[in-house]
Order: sequence, then C-alpha cells, then structure tokens
Amino acid sequence: MQLTAENKLKKLILVGDRVLIRLKKPDEKTGSGLYLPPGIQEKEKVQQGYIIKAGPGYPIPMPAEDSEPWMDQDEKVKYVPLQAKEGDLAIFLLSGAHEVLYEGEKYFIVSQNAILMLERETEL
Repeated sequence: MQLTAENKLKKLILVGDRVLIRLKKPDEKTGSGLYLPPGIQEKEKVQQGYIIKAGPGYPIPMPAEDSEPWMDQDEKVKYVPLQAKEGDLAIFLLSGAHEVLYEGEKYFIVSQNAILMLERETEL
C-alpha cells in the first residue's frame, strides 16, 4: 500500500475534545453562502477551516462505587461526544488554536471550546 497524505492523516489520533482543522482558502465559499469578510487574513482573531479529524470527546469519570472485584479492571473510558464532526466547516478563535505542520501542510489543533460556529452540509 502506497502512503499518501490522506493515509498518513488516518494514523493521527486526536485526544479529548480537540479537532484537527485545515484552513479554508480565503476565496472559498460554501454552498449556503457562508464566508468571512475579505479583510480576514491568516493573523486575524477568527479563522475558518474544515475539520479533518475529531477527538473522542470529554472523558466521563468512572464512578468509584461501581468497582467490584468481578468487574474487568481494564474497562474502556466513556466520553461525552463532541458537537464538531469530521467534514464540518468550523469558525474558530485563533487564540485557542495550536498551529502544527504535518507532511508539509499547515493544520490547527483546536479545542472545541474555541469553536464559535459549525456549518454541516446535510443532504435533504
């Protein structure tokens, strides 16, 4: 199997409430017409991009009283899922984002609380 950029992205695992975002080109506009004003540059406070990968969500602590000797001690952690999903267009605060370079392309790792709004393409 030949490794492509998409295959390599599949190897990435995001932790907790974080999402991986690829910035949207400034001249792109969604089908519903959502776009940021033309003056928005890369260093502005608000950015928009597509969610490439999403973490599992917020971990829920396991109740202490449920610990019984017969229970499996390696039970999986449970999560409250994120509102953000892969493929969504996210408008997010740049101050809450961490820029990373992966395979020569720039991405942002953003906590869900830095996301202001999502646009999800849904089929009618």
